[in-house]
Amino acid sequence: MKDKFKKISIIIMICLLAAAFMGGCSSKTAQSGAEVKSLGEFTTQDINGKTYTQDVFKDYDLTMINVFTTWCTPCVQEIPELEKLSRNMKAQGVNVIGVVLDVLDEKGNIKEEDLERARLLAKETGATYPMLLPDSTYMNGRLIGIEAFPETFFVDKNGNIVGEVYSGSTDLEEWTEVVEKELAALKEAQ
Repeated sequence: MKDKFKKISIIIMICLLAAAFMGGCSSKTAQSGAEVKSLGEFTTQDINGKTYTQDVFKDYDLTMINVFTTWCTPCVQEIPELEKLSRNMKAQGVNVIGVVLDVLDEKGNIKEEDLERARLLAKETGATYPMLLPDSTYMNGRLIGIEAFPETFFVDKNGNIVGEVYSGSTDLEEWTEVVEKELAALKEAQ
């Protein structure tokens, strides 16, 4: 009886770990920051030091913002899929941007070791879409309180948050469906 209980416990533990790795990295399921309506004005840099402002959105109908950390396995595994999505959807007016949340310490200073890890991830995964550092306002507070990674949300060309918030990673096919749905809803609302 004891051995049977031990085997069942091990199987349950393996299933829970597999679910955590497949869906995303999370400590809680709360979606703080979702009440922010606009990313507002900001100035930040990408992982290579190039400066970006809110103008990064203006040439696209819809921008997908994927917030991730370098320590999150599903986040990292998703980057090649997001690169393909970026290339495939650009002609339809869709942009993809990553925001690397773990490269700043609690005082807002860059952690060089984590920044270098982000650069290495971009290189190893072939990502060419911008991977931004959080700005000093954490994009008007939208990036504060995110507890499940990756988290993905969308903005229009004015930096207004539109559509749904998505937690967890997925593949190219599912992201394409999501983006097409969000783009159609945005165009319908205009």
